Amino acid sequence: MNALAVMGLALGMRHGVDPDHLAAIDGLTRIRPRATNGIYFALGHVLVVTLLAMGIGHFLATRLAFAGPWSLIVIGSVNLWRLLRGAAAPRIRSRPIVVQPFLLGMLLAAEFETASQLSALILAGQGSAWLLGVTFSFGMVLVDGLDGYLAGSTQRLAAIGQTRARAASRALGLIVVLFAFGLGGAELFGTELTSVALPLGLSLFVIVVGLRIWARSKAPTARDTQISGVEMMQGELADYMNQEQRTFVGESPGIVECAGPLDVIFGVLTQFVRSARFF
Repeated sequence: MNALAVMGLALGMRHGVDPDHLAAIDGLTRIRPRATNGIYFALGHVLVVTLLAMGIGHFLATRLAFAGPWSLIVIGSVNLWRLLRGAAAPRIRSRPIVVQPFLLGMLLAAEFETASQLSALILAGQGSAWLLGVTFSFGMVLVDGLDGYLAGSTQRLAAIGQTRARAASRALGLIVVLFAFGLGGAELFGTELTSVALPLGLSLFVIVVGLRIWARSKAPTARDTQISGVEMMQGELADYMNQEQRTFVGESPGIVECAGPLDVIFGVLTQFVRSARFF
């Protein structure tokens, strides 16, 4: 396999776990839940990256660069408002939304030039820009598409009332708000985050995926809880009846050792005759 293709695939997958990608895809999915958000986001992103690699996208990137951090801040603001308001998770629709995630991917590609994106641009000058663009795109679509699918499935479970999914959705909402404001603000104030982009992105990816896996795991349902409660009540009732039987029958060894219902009746009568006073 071509070494440039392998490197392009690796850089695309690496670029897909950048924190701005995860914050944007998760934040948009909490507002407009679609399982395809990650795919269209990645396609819009790779369009700009490919044009930059071919040397014809700088004019477009310079015109769109200012909107990248502001788009993250808007996403963070909407998610914060929904968290404070306690809004329920919107139901996921089967009809995909194309324009919003596609445009969001283009805006972030124009502004957030991370190390993997710059490495891809450098490699493009040493080989086929088209080959690098295709493999880079496939790697990023793979990671961002998976992220978007998992984000959509978590929102779907939260919308139908799954307890763990609702808790995971709230936790992911807080993470989205923190990272959206942090990354957008850092870009606006000119703070360099290239050195921490990889560990930050991987840590965020592990946390996000872990929360989604936990949300999809089976939790005790209301029926299971109801059955457990009935069984506990039955056990308590049996203990109570045994205690009442001992109180009425007494501690006669003959009664305690009896096995059948006739033996129980005979033992009760025997104990009654023994304790009776005849005048």
